Parts: sequence; C-alpha cells; structure tokens
Amino acid sequence: MTQPRSAKQRSPRRTRLPLTIDGLEIDIALAVADSGGDGGEPIVFLHGFGSTKEDYLDAAHHPAFAAHQIVAFDAPGCGETQCSDLARLSIPLLARTSLAVIDYLGMERFHLVGHSMGGLTALHLAATHPQRVISFVDIEGNLAPEDCFLSRQAITHDRTASDTEFLDAFAERTWQSTETSSALYAVGLHHKVRPGAARPILTSMVELSDHHPILDMFLSLPCPRMFMYGRENAHLSYLPTLAASGVELAEIHGSGHWPMYANPTAMWARIAEFITTR
Repeated sequence: MTQPRSAKQRSPRRTRLPLTIDGLEIDIALAVADSGGDGGEPIVFLHGFGSTKEDYLDAAHHPAFAAHQIVAFDAPGCGETQCSDLARLSIPLLARTSLAVIDYLGMERFHLVGHSMGGLTALHLAATHPQRVISFVDIEGNLAPEDCFLSRQAITHDRTASDTEFLDAFAERTWQSTETSSALYAVGLHHKVRPGAARPILTSMVELSDHHPILDMFLSLPCPRMFMYGRENAHLSYLPTLAASGVELAEIHGSGHWPMYANPTAMWARIAEFITTR
C-alpha cells in the first residue's frame, strides 16, 4: 500500500526559463522544490558532465532538507536545456548561466553543491560572488590537472572525429573503465548530453585545470567548504592540503567519481550533516 506523504515531503515542479547569456539563446530546464517554510536557505545543485538535474532531485524528499528550497537545472547542452551555439560552451559561461538562474529566482544567498563539471562551475560562481555563498560542497570537482582523467580525452584523442564519433568513443571508453559506476554513467551519456557540447565543455575544463590557480581559488573562499570524493580516489594529491586549510573532507566508501550512483545514502547523509549545521 502506498504510504501518504508527510507534510514536509514535496515534489519538485518543472519549468522553462529562456535566457540570453553572452549573446547565446539558452532555454533552461529548471526544477524547483519550494521551501517548507522554516527559514532554511536555498540549496543550488549543479550537475556534472553527462549528468542532469535529476541526479539531485531526491534532495526534495530528504527530511534534512525540508526547510530548504531545492533548485536544480540542466546545464546548456545537457538534459532538456537548449543552447543556440554549443561550440561556445565553457565553464565560465556555465557559471554565468547559473548566476542568471539564481538571480531569476531571487536568491540573495544560497548553499552550493556541485559535482565534477558542476563543481568547477560552482567554484567560478563562488569565487566571483563569495558574499552570496553560504557553504559549498564540491563533489569530485576539478582542482588540479590530475582531475582531468575524463575531460582530457577532448585533447588527447582523435580531433578529426565528428562530435558524434567523439561522444560515441568517449562513452565506450568510459563504459569499459574499472572505476565504480562507470558503465552506469556511460550508458546514459547519449541521452544526457548533446554531441556538440562535449568537446567545448571538456576542453574548457582541461584548460582551467592546467593553466589556472583553481586550487588556490577554492582555498581562498570565505565560506565553509566540503570536498567529497569516492574512496577509490583517496590518492588525490591535494587532499592533505585541503584538510590543512580547513576544508572538511568527506570520503564516500564503495564509490569512485560518481557517489550519487554508487552510494547515494552516504552522499546525502554527509551533505545534510554539512549544510544543516551552517
């Protein structure tokens, strides 16, 4: 028998938001779950490359977040969001798009949660508007060149391949990876990202990771920060530096790069503990 929902359970509502960013026409697919009315600040979730807003909508049903407005949306070129020129996509553009969505919703201050591409996007957003970010949960977001284990394929592999051929080969290589959840992630790539968006986004991630001081950007943020990573990636060279700089580390057991697939229960518990104590 289906159990009735409690008063604090809510379903996200879907809507479209047309924007013009840097001359590009972007039609955002947006999901919002309204606050339970207890004064909690909004939580904005930014998904990774090859993922969508749906990875984070369970937050709307998590008791720990009942007082918080939940916001998630598909990045340009991903999921249901449309963009007039995919070749112009970049992490800075995704950050400006995210800020436009946040401003449209009237959120002056908010918690940020970003995974991988979304973590790097969130970092740029937080660095540009530090006074507006209450806390930042970075889930396997790029902080150094070593984090480009997926994105560097846009540089190292056949540049003469068509966009579709590149994404096909990218998905196949990822499917064959031994990292936990790789096949689950790979099988959805063609449904979650447009072929023309892949190389521009991935190339931007590599360029920023290789040539910009993104680790210093993260360490200089004034808000409370958590860096979440799968236990399979406990070898990341910068983890001791993060810990020594006051960043809370959250290692998710049984997981690699995608804790939302491998161990969502542990992921949500750590995010809830971090955000609800701010």
